Amino acid sequence: MKSVLLIGMGKFGCTLGERLLKMGDEVVVVDKNEDVIDALAPKYENALITDCMVFDNLRALDIPSFDVCLVTIGDNFQASLEITSNLKDLGAKRVISKASTEIQRKFLMRTGADEVIYPDRDIAEKLAVRINSTKVINYIDLDSEYSIFEIAVPAKWIKKKLVDVNPRGKFGMNILSVKHGKEVISSLDGNFVFSEEDQLVVFGNTEKILAFTNKQKK
Repeated sequence: MKSVLLIGMGKFGCTLGERLLKMGDEVVVVDKNEDVIDALAPKYENALITDCMVFDNLRALDIPSFDVCLVTIGDNFQASLEITSNLKDLGAKRVISKASTEIQRKFLMRTGADEVIYPDRDIAEKLAVRINSTKVINYIDLDSEYSIFEIAVPAKWIKKKLVDVNPRGKFGMNILSVKHGKEVISSLDGNFVFSEEDQLVVFGNTEKILAFTNKQKK
């Protein structure tokens, strides 16, 4: 469970807040719009009407007490910049800010954000991957070169042993786990046999895995 300060309750902030609550986190939501907070108050123990552009208002929230501070303001980039900077000045442990463009991402990083999320770009990239490779179910970028992918088992692997397929040696792909129906298998030995319904969680070079999945029969 994390203690989270969520600043900016637009559509993205509201969706994120609801998800965090379902995961059991302690979430304090903040917006300067009274109507927005009034609508959210029944869902949250702490829903505050506060203009976080005012430094003293931000300081009153006891910023160091939160595990993570999220800045998800979508319509005022200047506010995002100032609040991100002030959060770090007030001792925030971790600040994650939302960007709408690549240039915004760069400025937020320079201002002090520990991480910048770029939802429109991320969704577009994931959709492009899924359109071009029906075997890819989902993926997470770890850095500019490596990712974790969830993929459907390749047809040529079905009924074959892991040792015979040799995904690491032949394709530079490390299998982290296999979802077999409702069962998740995280420790695989060489005698593991792939089944048609298997879904694989694999780690490796992003370009190599995409090239591999694009070659698989649809």
